[in-house]
Parts: sequence; structure tokens; C-alpha cells
Amino acid sequence: AQAAGSALCDDPGFAAALASGDDSAVIAAAGGGAAMRTAVATGAAACVPLDDPSRVWVVVNKQRPYVPVDHRPADLTTPDVRTLNDVSLRAAAADALTALVRDAEAAGVGQIAAESAFRSYSTQQSTYAGHVNDRGVEGADLVSARPGFSEHQSGLAVDVVPCDGGCATLDDLAASPQGAWVAEHAWEYGWIVRYEAGRTDVTGYVPEPWHLRYIGQDLARAYHEGAWTTLEEFFGLPPAPGYAG
Repeated sequence: AQAAGSALCDDPGFAAALASGDDSAVIAAAGGGAAMRTAVATGAAACVPLDDPSRVWVVVNKQRPYVPVDHRPADLTTPDVRTLNDVSLRAAAADALTALVRDAEAAGVGQIAAESAFRSYSTQQSTYAGHVNDRGVEGADLVSARPGFSEHQSGLAVDVVPCDGGCATLDDLAASPQGAWVAEHAWEYGWIVRYEAGRTDVTGYVPEPWHLRYIGQDLARAYHEGAWTTLEEFFGLPPAPGYAG
């Protein structure tokens, strides 16, 4: 049962679930995804750590770097999908991506491949530097995270592309049958489209319909049913369009 209001963090069952490290148990103890979101966003669950990278609900943005900055997930594995590079995700996210890709193909929309998923701190250093070289710092910051600020480092984010024999590019996803299917159904598997059109003022990034972020089925359902478009607003956090300093 859900603990009432500000007493949520004082509820022994909720506290025990939080201490166990079982994110699904925490959400269940809060009364479900929507109830937990409300508790966190209203400050009634201040004990829930939105900065803990081991948690499925971690929020990483230009104002919220990893602690430690070179955090690396302990449970990385390879999803059972077509991959274009060395792709790994945290175990639950890998299983969820495998199910999403399998069901999309079964629905007749075509194959989806993973182009990029987990990136280490050092990999992101070179990725970001490449964008700076191509676009300058201001341009790079709209399309790539600085090292220590990338969702990919969490092992809970993946970039996907459509394939028909060969695979197309990230930019081709949105207009493809696969992209339409992902936009409609990703939440059913625990994924959200993290950087949506028209929300650069909050996220700091131009639209990336290919960038999926795993938050688990309970929270993704609450995100979808509440018609949320940014993880920041979902959890009652301030916008993060730029870096501090």
C-alpha cells in the first residue's frame, strides 16, 4: 500500500525497499509509477536519490553529472538485437530492447538495430571532442553531452536505426515505419524518447527521436499516460538547457 504524502520516506516498507536496491520494489511500495513520480516531484519522497546512477530513475543532464564522474555500470550485457557497433546495456535495459525489437519485427514494421548504447567516460571524451572539432563548442553542446554528463554512460540509453537489409542512419528513423512504431510503443517496454522536438529549452538538446532512455515499465507507463515530454518535468526538476558556469 502507498504511504501517505510526506510520510513516504518514513514508511518502513518503503525504506526497506529503497535500502534493498530493488527499484521495482521501491516503485511498488510507493503505490506504482504514477504515485512515485508525484511523491518525488512534489518533494514528498526526498529520500529517493535521482542522482544515483545505479537506479533506473537516475536523471543525468547538463546540470546533473555522474558521481563519480567516471561511473561505469556493473551489469552491462549485449542485447540480442542487430548491432552496428560494440553495443552493451544494463541487463534490464538489454532485455527490454530485445523485446521491443523482436515485437516491432513481428508487427511487420521492419528491423531495428542498435547503433550506440553504453559509452564510457573516456569514450565520451573522444565523441564530444569530435563534435567540437566539427561544430564548435556551442554547436557540439546541442547534439552531444560533455564527458560525465551523457545518458549513454548510464547503460540505460540506446540510439536505434531502421534497417531494410542494410541499415539507414539515425536521421532516417523518424520518417520510417520503425520510427513511428517506436514513438507509439516504446513506453510499453520501459523506454521513453528522451529528447523530443520543441523541448531544447528544458533538455538542452535538439530533437533525437532515435535516443531511447530506459526507465522501466512502471515509470514509462506513468510518463506516457501523463503525456510528459521531458524527464526533468516528470520528476519536478528545473530545466537544464546549459552547463553551470
